[in-house]
Amino acid sequence: MKNWIKPVAGGAVLTCRVVPSASRSEIAGFTEEAVRIRIAAPPVDGKANAELERFLAKFLKVPKSAVAVVKGESGKLKKVMVAGIGPEELAKRLEEAK
Repeated sequence: MKNWIKPVAGGAVLTCRVVPSASRSEIAGFTEEAVRIRIAAPPVDGKANAELERFLAKFLKVPKSAVAVVKGESGKLKKVMVAGIGPEELAKRLEEAK
């Protein structure tokens, strides 16, 4: 199992290192401790967090309501809860970005 995915009841928590104000939202790579994600929104008034949630829901093919930033709202390192998808399936879907 990847270090950046932790199983929890009802889903998994994903550790993300977010780069805001990018030209487009995309998976930028993987490190030992996090998935690097570029977000096409500024880090102002929660816009980057909202775009991160929207982007991950679309990328992972889950409902928008299933994705929520649960820790690190004001930092670059964030924990994102993804409900309704197990850690193995989450890892598989993210690996498709490589």
